[in-house]
Amino acid sequence: MANKKYILGVYEDDEDVLHAVSDVRGKGIKIHEVYSPFAIHGLDTALGYSRARMGVPAFMFGITGTSLAFLLTFWTMGWDWPMIIGGKNFVPFPTNIPIVFELTVLLAAYGMSFVFFGMESLYPGSKPVIFDERITDDKFVMAIDLEKSGASEEDVMEALKASGAAEVNVKEI
Repeated sequence: MANKKYILGVYEDDEDVLHAVSDVRGKGIKIHEVYSPFAIHGLDTALGYSRARMGVPAFMFGITGTSLAFLLTFWTMGWDWPMIIGGKNFVPFPTNIPIVFELTVLLAAYGMSFVFFGMESLYPGSKPVIFDERITDDKFVMAIDLEKSGASEEDVMEALKASGAAEVNVKEI
């Protein structure tokens, strides 16, 4: 597998990297990702990310949990082992609501977790790509994939320096 070449702009402040994203994108350069030690308000909008669609799998797993809970409670209380308790019918709907709620939340939570881990390649045995170890401490790194950037290496490096990067590095992964 061929190595990919990334150009990294290292920034000192979160406001600097936020303004730099707008500057670099304004020059027509496609940004691979911005890495930060903490969340920066407005960075996802500046990078042009659309709203997350995790609600779709959450709903699908939740409705699956609801269906399974109703199936479980109605089958066990109404068909498999029917018991007359206090003269009530075999399948009392209100008494099943806590079970339905808990199974809905359980399947939605586990399902969203597995979907997230799969989408972000966080499964066992995966190797993370670490562009600069300082992003976990106090630096902000803008990574630009040179093949997909839409500009030459010199143009990208110049754009990063002009946007206020404290240092500009080239890394092959």
